[in-house]
Amino acid sequence: MIEYIKRKNLNVEKYDACIENSIQSRIYAFSWYLDIVADNWDVLVLDNYKAVMPIPWRKKFFIKYVSQPYFCQQLGVFSKEIVSEALQEKMINHIPKKFVKISLNFNSGNFLTYKMNLKNNYLLKIEKKYENNYKKFTKNRKRDLKKAMLSTLTFEENLGIKEFYGFYLLNDKNFRNYISMKEVLQNILKLNSNVVRCFGIRSKECLVASVLLLDNGKRITYLVPVSNDFGKKNGASTLLITEIIKKYKRKNCFIDFEGSMITGVAKFYKSFGSDKESYSVLTKSIF
Repeated sequence: MIEYIKRKNLNVEKYDACIENSIQSRIYAFSWYLDIVADNWDVLVLDNYKAVMPIPWRKKFFIKYVSQPYFCQQLGVFSKEIVSEALQEKMINHIPKKFVKISLNFNSGNFLTYKMNLKNNYLLKIEKKYENNYKKFTKNRKRDLKKAMLSTLTFEENLGIKEFYGFYLLNDKNFRNYISMKEVLQNILKLNSNVVRCFGIRSKECLVASVLLLDNGKRITYLVPVSNDFGKKNGASTLLITEIIKKYKRKNCFIDFEGSMITGVAKFYKSFGSDKESYSVLTKSIF
């Protein structure tokens, strides 16, 4: 039986255990993460948390709609077992009709159905020996890395969250205008330091590139990267990713680059030897 359970009535312990132990596990789906990135969220629950599907939603002018939260790429159905296409369809059909519009990203472990569009993500397996990763770099990536290593650029492992946020605010012009997005990012930065990590690249004393990572032990999510003009011209992002590969080489994990559908960005992530994975987006409207 599938039940629609409101957040306030959720058995958080059972829900998070389902996410933790699921084949499709993603950091985005944990209760403590959804609590800070989603305006509201409820859950479709199968048979006492055998499978779950979080439903993030918003309300505008008394109209309720399902919408993917900021900094939350993949949700969908989570289960300890492989989710069948039939179960996924049942879950979708149990989304309450009160939501007049649905735009929801499913995870790469779910099925693509006729109602969905496909998007791309890139995953990089971190090898135990850095040299094995380096062999997969393209010529352009190796060239940019060499240029960065011969310059004044240095890696900073413990970048302060305040400095990261200030640098991001200064260099991402689009971000400045999104007040709600800024609030969500500020909340993410307040999470446990074992989950949130900020790394940077400096030229002498100046920060020229940085990234906010989410670390769940298996999947290192490259959540919020940013670089200034100097960093872009001098291979700072290439050096940053290379140093992260070195840092996590004994962890048996992946770097999740979170996309992208933008050709240039996708080509950059692919140039490290990463593999493409696809996830689907459900869009529906009563109109």
